[in-house]
Amino acid sequence: MSSLFEAAGMDVGAPRPLADRLRPQTLEEVVGQDHLIGPKGPLGRMLAQGHLSSIILWGPPGTGKTTIARLLADKVGLEFQPMSAIFSGVADLKKIFEIARGRRATGKGTLLFVDEIHRFNRAQQDSFLPVMEDGTITLVGATTENPSFELNAALLSRAQVMVLNRLDDAALELLLTRAEEHKSRKLPLDNDARATLRAMADGDGRYALNLAEEVYALGLEEPLDTAGLITAIQRRAPLYDKGREGHYNLVSALHKSVRGSDCDAALYWLARMLEGGEDPLYIARRMVRMANEDIGLADPQAVTQALAAKDVVDFLGSPEGDLALAQCVIYLATAPKSNAAYMAFNAARQAAKETGSVSPPAHILNAPTRLMKDLGYGKGYVYDPDTADGFSGQNYFPDEMERAAFYQPQERGFEREIVKRLAYWQKLRAEKNG
Repeated sequence: MSSLFEAAGMDVGAPRPLADRLRPQTLEEVVGQDHLIGPKGPLGRMLAQGHLSSIILWGPPGTGKTTIARLLADKVGLEFQPMSAIFSGVADLKKIFEIARGRRATGKGTLLFVDEIHRFNRAQQDSFLPVMEDGTITLVGATTENPSFELNAALLSRAQVMVLNRLDDAALELLLTRAEEHKSRKLPLDNDARATLRAMADGDGRYALNLAEEVYALGLEEPLDTAGLITAIQRRAPLYDKGREGHYNLVSALHKSVRGSDCDAALYWLARMLEGGEDPLYIARRMVRMANEDIGLADPQAVTQALAAKDVVDFLGSPEGDLALAQCVIYLATAPKSNAAYMAFNAARQAAKETGSVSPPAHILNAPTRLMKDLGYGKGYVYDPDTADGFSGQNYFPDEMERAAFYQPQERGFEREIVKRLAYWQKLRAEKNG
């Protein structure tokens, strides 16, 4: 143990963070992950059978991934070998594998815990496969990123992915209670400030204990209220990586809330994205897509509103332009919805692929040369505005193709009017064509 402290430039008796001092000593002390380590959870069942297979622990920071891995090693009698993918390479892996082989020869197994395993490249991940298969190591990888996107399929086929939950309010409160028991005094916070501190932790147990330690360090005699806590402790930015899964999750939540006509939920997800530092222009571009894909001609003004919001954001920047995004979100969420244009275009594209290069009917082709006129180009074409109804009813599909009805407008919003027009033209078309 002393070598670890020396390697970190610390004395064995050096002060340790509160979160480290309160690190669980048994699996039963781990909070918020009963769905995994409880008797009916996958880890609980493995341990009951006295066996542990390779696993990937996927979850947000501060949810107990490292602690669970260490306690699993103790529980099944394996040597705990930790490493970080950030600071390690192939040479380090080879050295660890050789040590594990030597240890195995003496009858002792190795639990190799790899923190941030998604940081390893494909070749490095592949190097785990043979030592996992022959039993040299039991791999426990930890990642905050979606394993489906970040880890090789071959590695995932040999390890069970287990999802850790962000800590809920009750779990965070339990950690604060443990801190108070350890310190033998209550946190100098009133009830509202205590709830605010838990909210600041954002599901991260380690961060909650770090905040508690900062509050204790203030040496207060009287409890702080919420305003005092916020003044005393600077809150970190919300966890939001614009290049990772969290980004796409919030984008999806915003889009689906708008599509579901829930403007309050849509405003919440918009605020979450902006608070996380998302580019407002990216959000504006997404709103233009929503206007076309989910609203379409049910409200032709939707895309105009979305483009106007984009122009405001581009002109004013943030935070002044954020209000334009909020206004646009409300407009789009409360607008009538129709994907009829979207579906019609997809159907038309599919028909275009299936029909190949068939020509338009001759009567709608221009005939700029005598040869083209002699071939019948433009023959029989009727100029619609000159007809009594402003509608000729001629065929505009290829002669080799039956007429198709790709666009099926909904009885919502402006598309109600389009339904009437299409029905009227269909009636005229039937009359003119017998």
